Amino acid sequence: MLEKLELEDEAVEESDSDIYMRFMKSHKCYDIVPTSSKLVVFDTSLQVKKAFFALVANGVRAAPLWESKKQSFVGMLTITDFINILHRYYKSPMVQIYELEEHKIESWRELYLQETFKPLVNISPDASLFDAVYSLIKNKIHRLPVIDPIRSEEHT
Repeated sequence: MLEKLELEDEAVEESDSDIYMRFMKSHKCYDIVPTSSKLVVFDTSLQVKKAFFALVANGVRAAPLWESKKQSFVGMLTITDFINILHRYYKSPMVQIYELEEHKIESWRELYLQETFKPLVNISPDASLFDAVYSLIKNKIHRLPVIDPIRSEEHT
């Protein structure tokens, strides 16, 4: 009798995971995009100081970066990026804090990302939620911008 109960419990657990899997495979990223929300995008020519205050003022922790020269999204700017830059240059006798504030995002990215550059990982609105979760795990990232490839090609 006890063995039968254990088998039934395993079957229930399997069916629960199957339900989640089916749900994620049958729904698209577009389905979870809010119909009305605030979208913050920074051009890489924006001053770092202004970008920081814009993140705070809009209550967001990250924003996609748009490079006008390439007419494409090139990365994400996060609160963690600010912390890393400040940590890196805080004790540097070569750089004063006010100098960092005046830098543009593009020059900051060149300085900071010279060793850690990774291309922007994004996903199409038509991709499944399962694919989105897989991409987050595979790329070891915390944010995944949903970008329409057709619309972004119109800008190139």
